[in-house]
Amino acid sequence: MVVDRPGKVTDRIWLVGRRESCAYLVGGEGEYALLGGAMAYVAPDVLDQLDEFGIDENKIRRIVILHSHFDHCGMVPFFKRRWPWAVVTASERGRDLLKKQKVVDGIEMLNRAMIEQNGLTHGGQELDLGFFGMDVEAVVKDGDVLACGDLSLEILEVPGHSSCSIAVYVPEEKALFASDAGGIPFGDKVFTAANSNFDLYQQSLEKMAKLDVEIHLSEHYGALVGEAGRGFSKKAIAAAAETRKMLEAAWAETRDEAKATEAVTNMMMDGVPLGFLPREVVAMVAGQMVRFIAKKMAAA
Repeated sequence: MVVDRPGKVTDRIWLVGRRESCAYLVGGEGEYALLGGAMAYVAPDVLDQLDEFGIDENKIRRIVILHSHFDHCGMVPFFKRRWPWAVVTASERGRDLLKKQKVVDGIEMLNRAMIEQNGLTHGGQELDLGFFGMDVEAVVKDGDVLACGDLSLEILEVPGHSSCSIAVYVPEEKALFASDAGGIPFGDKVFTAANSNFDLYQQSLEKMAKLDVEIHLSEHYGALVGEAGRGFSKKAIAAAAETRKMLEAAWAETRDEAKATEAVTNMMMDGVPLGFLPREVVAMVAGQMVRFIAKKMAAA
């Protein structure tokens, strides 16, 4: 089963935002944590949803950024201003990246473009959704365990999609919040996004596959529950292997970064659902993967 609309995933997990850009509220004993930062343009939707779900915003005590890409932290500054008591949490690498003005400027530019592309609802245009930097107040590493009421948030370092990627495993719910490090579900397909390092991406998939998972929660296109959740990591591992073959074939045929990137982008855009990232962003991902594979093949 797929849960891709705002609402309850379980009695202690809520999906918030929009189908294409979502985050999750996790609650235990009256305390909540927001896992994932989505894009800025979904913040007005989240405000409406928290009200609809009857969530006391004063009890949201932590915001966890699973990685620092623009579509996964865009609304965090807005909610930090609204919830000054909530502790912004990320990996050490994530903290360091979010200190860089070039990174902050890029996140602001891309979130502003998505705001203009998607528009805002329910008076959202009056909100201050600008991304002008923020402080990461708590740094976590592999093996750390955070408390959220009676729930445990177990931290895993899962680089490969980005150098700063972490995942959160909640054993009480057998729930894995993997963000893009776990692959992006597109219906029956899995989009492989090994932007940073393909080798590490595949190793991270294998690491997450060892967990006892009933619910796999992505920040694009929702949560997979039951059989779909249990089998997703293996499906993502297979998809990554196929994508790697595609990249190797494209490079072997062209030996040209631009031509290989164009070919890979065309294949990756085939079947991409409406509302996903613009072609320009997908091409950037494809180019990063092509460059990595070209270097690996040259060194072999």
